[in-house]
Amino acid sequence: MVDFIGVGRVRELLARRGTARFIEELAAEIEADFRRWDAFEKSPRHATHSSVGVIELMPASDGRLYAFKYVNGHPKNTQDGLLTVTAFGVLADVETGYPLLLSELTLTTALRTAATSALAARYMARRDSRVMALIGNGAQAEFQTIAFHHLLGIREVRLYDTDPAATDKLERNLARLRVPGLRVVRCASTADAVQSADIITTATADKRNATILAPELIVPGVHVNAVGGDCPGKTELHRDILLRSDVRVVVEYEPQSRIEGEIQQMAADYAVSELAAVFAGRAPGRAGNHEVTVFDSVGFALEDFSALRYLQRIHHEERGARPQIDLVPELEDPKDLFGLVAAQPQRLVSTGEVAA
Repeated sequence: MVDFIGVGRVRELLARRGTARFIEELAAEIEADFRRWDAFEKSPRHATHSSVGVIELMPASDGRLYAFKYVNGHPKNTQDGLLTVTAFGVLADVETGYPLLLSELTLTTALRTAATSALAARYMARRDSRVMALIGNGAQAEFQTIAFHHLLGIREVRLYDTDPAATDKLERNLARLRVPGLRVVRCASTADAVQSADIITTATADKRNATILAPELIVPGVHVNAVGGDCPGKTELHRDILLRSDVRVVVEYEPQSRIEGEIQQMAADYAVSELAAVFAGRAPGRAGNHEVTVFDSVGFALEDFSALRYLQRIHHEERGARPQIDLVPELEDPKDLFGLVAAQPQRLVSTGEVAA
């Protein structure tokens, strides 16, 4: 039997752990795994693109455990009442190849993205950062707000979305949370939102090369958390932002980010640092208070590996139902797979019949 974590169980784990604690613990798992970067077999995700979206497979392994995530991105889905992103994942034992866990990752992807964003900002944003602009108020926005408030001490979040209903939704959810010490400001434009912001988070969904942030909106010392650009032909930052002489860009996995991130706009020799090098102290996240820092976040399989392992651990730690599914046959004789079939009454195709 294989452990199974569905949406209901993740909601139960979040209720027991608390969303802020869940994100904090998950961030610690992600950082620990990035610190053992060389232990992992890594590759860019495998993507199948269509005119309306993308379906991706994201594998990672440390030689003991193997994980993969199936994830899609279809921005037009919301017009039909469907999610833009859905995902599930598997954690498996490398020695036997047996799956250990099958889990939902739609909700968990939002949590791990927020955890990674805040974790990167710990190393890249100014230590006195207290105001964040949040451009794009869709499915990721609440998680980013909770993560930055809890892990970095953000005290004001400035909201803007081209869809006023998205901002309505975000305001309602943040009001319901009653986050202590957090001021929520609704803004009339991106330019309005970024005024006085120490951190700018962009989390938009359109699959196109967009200019969510223009060069004139970027002031010295700001940290940009660019979340929305995550596939070829999908960016959020004007190219000239990346050409500033005072800019420092950090990515998760450079070979993947060259294809999918903001740096897909740049030449192959454009200088970036990887997040693992920043965590290990081999590269600075920020060299000074006047530097502009950009976390070019596209999402990397190692973060999902960490998330699946974390889910498996707390699935067993926390009370409540711990369902399993019979995903793999259990046999007395491992060479007799047909025995599963032979043990059941069956009708064989007789002479003269054609099998369907």
